Amino acid sequence: MRYLYSLLVIILFFSFSCNKTKKLEETTSTGDTLIVDTTEDRIINNTSETLIPEAKKALKEWKEYQILDKYMLKYYNVSNFEALNNAKELSDLVQHLKDSITIDKLTAPNVVARFNVLHNETLRLADMAVIPSISKEEVKQEVKKIIDLYSAVNSKINTIYKAENLQQALEVDTEEPLDNFNAVKNKIEANKKIPRNKIKPQ
Repeated sequence: MRYLYSLLVIILFFSFSCNKTKKLEETTSTGDTLIVDTTEDRIINNTSETLIPEAKKALKEWKEYQILDKYMLKYYNVSNFEALNNAKELSDLVQHLKDSITIDKLTAPNVVARFNVLHNETLRLADMAVIPSISKEEVKQEVKKIIDLYSAVNSKINTIYKAENLQQALEVDTEEPLDNFNAVKNKIEANKKIPRNKIKPQ
């Protein structure tokens, strides 16, 4: 009888060990499945407009712009979670940028307005982070809007420096830089049409 009890204990022990191993394998298998299945949706954006060499040189010492420009790289390929998680820091960086403008050319109302719109959209993205019902598509659209606005800021800065370069090349006598690239081009065309007095041979 004693041997029978011993045998039963051994059988129960092996049975328990096998069940435990099986459960561990199932848990591992489930864990592996979760790792594979939880790949996050990525928000992919095309690279926005970058600064032309003249503008890049002029803004080289503007630390706040350089920090923001580097930080924006995260948003060209970002997950929904990362986009929302980093939104507060992004809006703070745009705020610092606005507060640190010291380049006279960039204090014009039409330039500052673009910075303001960009800041408003980054604040909106930060607000989305605390809204439980926000959809992935809404986050994606907001990130795209921010990328487009940042591109518009760079485009405006480029236009200012392109116009300045044309003014210097043409030696246009004006105290204020022409921030309208088309206006400078029209001035060139107008100068071409002015007939020059020919020297008559005596």
